[in-house]
Amino acid sequence: MIRAEVTTEPLDVCAHELAVERRAAGAVVSFAGVVRDHDGGRGVLELEYEGHPSAGDVLAEVAAEIAADPAVHALAVSHRVGRLEIGDVALVAAVSTAHRAEAFALCARLVDEVKARLPVWKRQVFTDGEEEWVNCP
Repeated sequence: MIRAEVTTEPLDVCAHELAVERRAAGAVVSFAGVVRDHDGGRGVLELEYEGHPSAGDVLAEVAAEIAADPAVHALAVSHRVGRLEIGDVALVAAVSTAHRAEAFALCARLVDEVKARLPVWKRQVFTDGEEEWVNCP
């Protein structure tokens, strides 16, 4: 089972974990990328993520590549776009495998690949009133 989604809706970490639970899986590992209140020593008020129209397809491609590993029982990954506040979840990844070491490694690989390849750009609004775009081409 593979679930991959780019959405404007709030992300639920527990729902991702439940989506990958399997009777044969001895490990479920998840990651939540949460909006923090600082970056590079500056205070952050909010973030806005904007995705390229291909973002959903790219996320599905990354998910399929990781899920092709024979150790994976199931995988779920979502990235949120739109305006997010401090504490909101921007990225959730969950992977189930038979053993914990595999689950940790595959979840980390999934997150790293999403961060490297997903065409989503981030606008940060700082407490001093300035803003910047990150990961823009």
